[in-house]
Amino acid sequence: MKNIFLKNLNKKNGNLNGKFKHVWIENSISIHNQTDYKNLDTSHTNKYIGLNLDKKKITYITIAITFGILVIFTRIFFTQIIKGNEYYNLAEGNRIRLRPIQAERGIIYDRNDIELVQNIPSFSLLISPRDLPKDQTKKWELLENIAEISDTTPENINELIKKYGNYYYETLTIKEDLDYESALKIHTQHASLPGIMIESNTKRKYIHNENQKEVKTTSLAHIIGYLGKLTPEDLENLKNEKYQPSDSIGKVGIEKEYEKELRGIYGQKRIEVDVLGKERDILAEEPPLPGKNLTLTIDLNIQNKLEEILQNQLNKIHKKRASAVVLNPQNGEVLAMVNIPSFNNNNFSGGIDYKTYKEYIENPNHPLFNRAIGGTYPPGSTVKPIVAIGALAEKIITPNTSFLSTGGLQINKWFFPDWRAGGHGITNVKKAIAWSVNTFFYYIGGGYKTFEGLGVEKLSKYFSEFNLGKLTEIDLPGERKGFLPSREWKKETKNESWYIGDTYNISIGQGDILVSPLQIGVMTSAVINNGKIIKPHLVKKTYDPTTKITTTTPVEILNEPDINKYHIKIAKEGMKQCVTDGSCGMLRALNFTSGGKTGTAQWSSTKETHAWFTAFAPYNTPQISLVILIEEGGGGATISMPPAYEFMKWWGENYLK
Repeated sequence: MKNIFLKNLNKKNGNLNGKFKHVWIENSISIHNQTDYKNLDTSHTNKYIGLNLDKKKITYITIAITFGILVIFTRIFFTQIIKGNEYYNLAEGNRIRLRPIQAERGIIYDRNDIELVQNIPSFSLLISPRDLPKDQTKKWELLENIAEISDTTPENINELIKKYGNYYYETLTIKEDLDYESALKIHTQHASLPGIMIESNTKRKYIHNENQKEVKTTSLAHIIGYLGKLTPEDLENLKNEKYQPSDSIGKVGIEKEYEKELRGIYGQKRIEVDVLGKERDILAEEPPLPGKNLTLTIDLNIQNKLEEILQNQLNKIHKKRASAVVLNPQNGEVLAMVNIPSFNNNNFSGGIDYKTYKEYIENPNHPLFNRAIGGTYPPGSTVKPIVAIGALAEKIITPNTSFLSTGGLQINKWFFPDWRAGGHGITNVKKAIAWSVNTFFYYIGGGYKTFEGLGVEKLSKYFSEFNLGKLTEIDLPGERKGFLPSREWKKETKNESWYIGDTYNISIGQGDILVSPLQIGVMTSAVINNGKIIKPHLVKKTYDPTTKITTTTPVEILNEPDINKYHIKIAKEGMKQCVTDGSCGMLRALNFTSGGKTGTAQWSSTKETHAWFTAFAPYNTPQISLVILIEEGGGGATISMPPAYEFMKWWGENYLK
C-alpha cells in the first residue's frame, strides 16, 4: 500500500492527474518505521490536505462575499453621502430644535384711539407627542397625571394627539389660560413630565371704555370678534403661512377679517433640548415682528349710546331681537353697528367652556348672530324711494303724476290694501313717500288697468342698482346678500307662475324680497349722495409699528347708476316731507332738519311684522344715516322711530357740527 501511494504521489513531479486531482477528501498515510518517514516526498501534499470544495462552490462563495461587501459599502455610501445631511438633521432634531416665538398681536382702537382690546399674559399647557414615553403604560400614567392638573381626561388628551397626528413633531395645546397655581405645579414637576411644557404667551382681553373695564356684554363683540384654536383643516389650508397647531386665529369679526395684519410675523429660536425634550439652552434667536394696529371707524360713545337706547326700547315692548347701523354717508365709515342680543367675547378668549358655549348656541334669540350683516328680512316700505326713482327714470311718472288712494286696489277676487282705511286721497310721488301710500306704489310698480307699471324685471334692476340683494363688501366675514325674486325663480322653485300680486308685493317691500339692515343703510346713503353707492367699511387706518407707516382706508364707490340726479333728488325730498308732513313727524321735534322713511314688513301669517326705520341728518349736508330694525316689533312708525328719534336727538346735542 505504501509503495503504490508513494509511486502515485511522486508521479509527474507530484502533480496528481485525472479523476483524483480535486476529488480526494483526506489523505491517509501509514508510516511503519523511520526509514519510510525519511524517504517520503511531501513537498506538494500541503496543497491538497483538508481540501473539501470543488471549483463551482468556491466561485459561489466568492460571489456571495463580494456581493455582501458591495451591499455594505453601498449602504454606507447611501447613508453617509446621499442621505447624510438628512440623517444628520434628524439626529440634530433630537438635540436641537426650532421653536416659534409668538408675535405680539396688533391692538384695535376706536376712531378716537380708545383701546378696545389688550394682550395680557397667559400660560398654556403644551404637549410634544414625540417626547412622550414610548412605553404605553408609562405614557398613559403621564396623561392621567396631566389630565388631573388640567381638569380634563387622558382620553381627551390622547384624542387630541390622534386628531393632530400629522403634526407629530410639533407642540399641541392641551389647555389655554392655565391658572397660575396649576402652571406652577406643572413647572415644579418639570423633570418628571417628558413631553410636557408650560409656555408663557398672551391672550386677548376685550375692553370697551377709557377706564378699560371688562366687557360684560356688548354688541361690539360682533364687530371685533374673537380668537379660536386652529382645526386640522385650518392648518392644512394655512400650511404655507407657518401656523402651528398651538396657535390661535381670528374666528369672526375684525379678528378674522384682518387676521394677516393683526397676527404679525413670528420669530423663532434655536434651542438645545435634553432627552426629555426640555429646553436647556438657546443657541440662536430671531425676534418676531409685531402685528399692525387697527383704528376702527366705530365711535365707542355712539356705539354704546345706540345700544343703550335700543335695549331700553326692547325692554319696554318686551322684545328680544334688534339691529341698528349708523353710517357716515359721505365716506362709508360705520360709526356704530349694534346687534341685540349680543355676547361676551372674553368667554372665547383662552377657550370657551362647553356649558357657556351650549348656552349660546341653544339660545333661541341667537346671540352669536350678526344680524346687521347676516340677517335678511323683507324691507317693507323703506325701499319705496327706490321704486319711485325707478318710475321717474323710466318716465312712467313725473313729479306731478297723481293717483287717487281710496284704501287699496281690487284685482278680480284679490284686494291689495293700503295701510290706512279709506286711503290718502290724491297722491303724488313725494306724498306717497312721505305717507308710505301703498296704492301709489301698486300703480307704479305693477300697473293698474290701462296704466303700465315698472314690472318685476325693472323693479329688480333698480333695487340692484342701489345695492339691494347684493353684498355691500363690508370688511367683516359673514355677510349675506339677501334676495331679489324673479319670474324664473318662482317657476323653478315653487312651480308657480308670476302674478300681478307678486309685483305689487315687492313694490312695497313685501313678499320674497330680502335685504339686510346694512343694505338699507347703504341705500339711504346712496339717496343722499345722488346715487353713489359707497362701500361701507369698519377699519379707518392701519399702523405698522415696525415700519412706522400708517395706511388710511380709501373711499370706494361700488356703483353709480346712470340715473338723472333730479329724480334721486325727488325721492330725497319725499323723505324730507316724511318728517315735515308725513309719517316721520316725530323727527320734527329735532333742532335740525332730517329725512326719514318708515317701514313695516309682514313676513308671517302668525307672527308680528318687522319694524323698520331709516333716516339721515342734517338734510342739506348729511353727516349720518341711520337704520333700525326691531324683529317682530310691529309698526315701524310706532316701534322703531322712537329710539331713532332719541338717538338722533342725543347725537345732535353731542356731535352735530
